[in-house]
Amino acid sequence: MRKNKLRTFLTGFSVAWGILMLIILLSSGNGLQNGMMSNFDYMATNSIELYSNRTSIPYAGYGEGRIISLSGKDMEILEEEFPNVDQVTSSAWYSSGTMTRGERFIDVVMRGVRPEHTEIFKTEIEEGRFINQEDIDRQRKVCVISQPVREVLFGNESPIGKEVIQNGVVWTVAGVYKDHTHGNQNNVFIPYTTGRVIYMQNDPWIGYIVFTLKNINTDEEMTAFEEEVLRRLSYEHNYAPNDKNAIYLYNNFNQFKGMNRIFRGLDLFIWIIGMGTLLAGIVGVSNIMLVTVRERTFEFGIRKALGARPASIIRLILIESVAITAFFGYVGLVLGVAVMEIVAHVLETTAAATADSFAVFRDPTLDLRAAVSATLVLIAAGLVAGYIPARKAARLKTIDALRHNK
Repeated sequence: MRKNKLRTFLTGFSVAWGILMLIILLSSGNGLQNGMMSNFDYMATNSIELYSNRTSIPYAGYGEGRIISLSGKDMEILEEEFPNVDQVTSSAWYSSGTMTRGERFIDVVMRGVRPEHTEIFKTEIEEGRFINQEDIDRQRKVCVISQPVREVLFGNESPIGKEVIQNGVVWTVAGVYKDHTHGNQNNVFIPYTTGRVIYMQNDPWIGYIVFTLKNINTDEEMTAFEEEVLRRLSYEHNYAPNDKNAIYLYNNFNQFKGMNRIFRGLDLFIWIIGMGTLLAGIVGVSNIMLVTVRERTFEFGIRKALGARPASIIRLILIESVAITAFFGYVGLVLGVAVMEIVAHVLETTAAATADSFAVFRDPTLDLRAAVSATLVLIAAGLVAGYIPARKAARLKTIDALRHNK
């Protein structure tokens, strides 16, 4: 190795490059997966959303194009008639406009919700509390504002128990939540029963329904459940059971399953590319070991003539092979981890300075166990790459080894 420094370095570089590229590929795949999944962290994965629309099929004397409106009755049906339904909430955009406190103001959207909203949408309360059942029952004029709204209207002052005005209606702030939405829409949560009275003249309409599921384990069970829900709602709203346009069902669970399948395929593709890069390094080590054995065959003949055993010949080659793969593999491992830690830090700093939290690439770090395992595999492959030519050289007769290249 000391005699052939350049050759040793170039061989080791191919090994280090293979490990470096494998770590970067795997970390990038993790970063893409973490980024895409983080954009859905605010919502339960086992949830289904229901949206009302217009009918597309004439039915029972009604023409097509009739507007279907979801209501509180639909939530009661889900809770009482479907044992697989766990938690149910609704969301209705009742009013948009300016919210003021003294001379300060900000544009907001008033959204009517139920207490279950925090569980289904994983709402993080930073101060105070969320809407509770008593607010719903008593139709209280309380609201939960987002952190951006709190900063504009209250600054560093605590908003809990303070009053704000939106379109002439006075609301008491009950809590502050961390906003996970993307963009500039500032949602203010209020009891849906209060919003219905103030903004809808007690019309039971709600925007859409979201509910979580339990005890559904197969695709067949999920399909049967979806069909039963839509069939029951068609009876409730008197439209054709086969009209798929009247109420739209969006299954987040199926979407997450599809996304996970995509990422599993991506992981497999990345591993194939990464292992191919590692294989190129292993082939490089194998070639160098073949060259080394050929160059040192005469030396091996002298050693055998002086009494060296075949095991000592094999050991010489294996030490060189393992030394190259282990040292340069470790170098590639350290460089790969360092590069991705720097990238992760830059992304985290950039995200913290950006108002929009939507991410495509986030936390591109790799489990060290995978990186170390890949390095150990490379070292083991280096052992095999060195052992095959070394074993062939050790089997040569002493006289044949001495005559080599003579």
